[in-house]
Amino acid sequence: MALNVKLVKSLNGRLKDQIATAKSLGLRKIGDVTTQPDNDATKGKVNKIFHLVEVTEA
Repeated sequence: MALNVKLVKSLNGRLKDQIATAKSLGLRKIGDVTTQPDNDATKGKVNKIFHLVEVTEA
């Protein structure tokens, strides 16, 4: 199982750790989509920036 993570809100003005988390998921610009493994590490990252992303199952 995998998760599609899409950045739907800007990273401008966000905390440095939130920007770093988005970049670690491969999200740089609004509209970027990456496929990530469905594991605890990914879920923790998504939970940290849940207000900036949209998650769907791949």
